[in-house]
Amino acid sequence: MLYLDHAATSPVRPEVLAAMHPYLTAVFGNPSSHHTAGEAAASALDDARGRVASVLGMRRGDVVFTAGGTEANNLALKGIMLAALDAGRRHLVVSPIEHESILESADYLSRFHSVAVTRLRVDAAGRIEPSALAEAIREDTALVSLGHANNEIGTVQDVAALTAVARAAGVPLHLDAVQSAGWLPLRDLGADAVSIAGHKLGAPKGTGALAVRGRIPLEPLLHGGGQERGRRSGTENVAGAVGLATALELAEAEREVASARVGAATARFIAGVLRAVPQAALTGDPDHRLPGTASFTFAGTSGEAVLLELERRGVISSSGSACAAGSDEPSPVLLACGIPPEVAQTSVRFTFGREPLPDDAPERLTALVTESVRAASV
Repeated sequence: MLYLDHAATSPVRPEVLAAMHPYLTAVFGNPSSHHTAGEAAASALDDARGRVASVLGMRRGDVVFTAGGTEANNLALKGIMLAALDAGRRHLVVSPIEHESILESADYLSRFHSVAVTRLRVDAAGRIEPSALAEAIREDTALVSLGHANNEIGTVQDVAALTAVARAAGVPLHLDAVQSAGWLPLRDLGADAVSIAGHKLGAPKGTGALAVRGRIPLEPLLHGGGQERGRRSGTENVAGAVGLATALELAEAEREVASARVGAATARFIAGVLRAVPQAALTGDPDHRLPGTASFTFAGTSGEAVLLELERRGVISSSGSACAAGSDEPSPVLLACGIPPEVAQTSVRFTFGREPLPDDAPERLTALVTESVRAASV
């Protein structure tokens, strides 16, 4: 079976399991306890915090460990916006192609805290023009929150340009880097807050982090013992933090080689499908995209039927975001890119992992996709 749904989740790496093992067994202390067992756990937690901060280009104290990307995004939007309300700043800027954790947090802030939300327009490839962001920012804008790379179509935003616009206006920019971490460099983008999730990198599900520059006020969502410098109460998941740091470091060390290798294989696969399948159309930006993401629509078919035919042939893929799986509605991301609803419902997404594949994998996969689309069209 060929697993091509790494944007949904990835297997835990053996090196990550090995790094976590001591903190699931012998080193079990509570990092808030002031005794030898607690201090050993606290030391491991502090070390993991510094390692994550180094990859993200942030300070050690900026990193808040969370239970995943969704919590990190919720903390970024709600935490920064709620802290800004007393200063009279009630405006938030997002885009219509963000992850559900961003869009639903924005809706919550609008409904319960009278936050005004602007959704930027995107072009047919899912890209945001810096000029559109400049037009959207107002005097009372407290935050811009954008995804580095889209989880459905793989489009990568020009974050440096967008951050420059936000910075010129004196507005912090939060970057959802859940999909891009390990594939794209994150250190020098200039974002003020960054979200990551461990299970996209080879760490266990339920691990993540939000890094927020210290000058930005952050209202906690969880209250209690004041852990994480008061920004997220609750006894920390020491083993999870160590696993996240290990997975992030490994992915960063391998990033350039893996991105080039996987990107070349994905490009061959995309070209092959577009040649072999008459109704195939690539979604997302053909040039500015994640190395391992290939997303298509197959007009005249059912995307679900194509997925079933692929699985019969041993290929695991998806129709888009795992968080929206089971919905009969067409993807909001594809609709925002101007794709008609009936075509959006034919979408299939293939997302490759970092592990090497056989040299002929793109061609073999193209043949399987061609067979599956043909079968789904009958």
